[in-house]
Amino acid sequence: MTRQEAPDQGNKRTLRRDVLAARATLTADDLTETADALTRHVLRMPEVREAAGVAAYASVGTEPGTGPLLEALHARGVRVLLPVLMDDNDLDWAVHEGTESLVPAGRGLREPSGPRLGPRAVTDVDVVLLPGLAVDARGLRLGRGAGCYDRALSRASAAPRPPFTAVLLHEGEVVDHVPGEAHDRSVDAVVTPAGVRYFRHER
Repeated sequence: MTRQEAPDQGNKRTLRRDVLAARATLTADDLTETADALTRHVLRMPEVREAAGVAAYASVGTEPGTGPLLEALHARGVRVLLPVLMDDNDLDWAVHEGTESLVPAGRGLREPSGPRLGPRAVTDVDVVLLPGLAVDARGLRLGRGAGCYDRALSRASAAPRPPFTAVLLHEGEVVDHVPGEAHDRSVDAVVTPAGVRYFRHER
């Protein structure tokens, strides 16, 4: 690590700590209200309304909830892919077949029980909905630091038809600045309980 990188790494750790501390104060009612609001906003997005395939995630703990959203997309007949964490922190993908098909996995995650489609399956969808801890005005997303979604976003952005990408966050998690590194990828939009915000940048 160079001296130039060290402050950004420290700032990332501090930002992660602060966001996770704020999330720890959320009540069950807060989480339910956020999940319902995110569902309404995401389903109204033209990119999602027109999508035949969406990659998303099965939320756990205090993450912005996706349960109602996943069921709504599934009921619409949208092909929904959910991540399967591999040993090297990369993401495989499998089709979501409903809540009953989700099984407990390592690190407290829930994963679909169906056949694995491979890491490149994320390049075959129209929209990718990502978890995160924060995002800034450039669309630079802060994750938990394992790099799982950075790899997925890198694959998606290199696809012949890159999917539209959006991060789902709680209120107050859009910040002035997220420290960036060479492997970080920006997203096209953020969805919070207040609505959808699009970012202007080259895809």
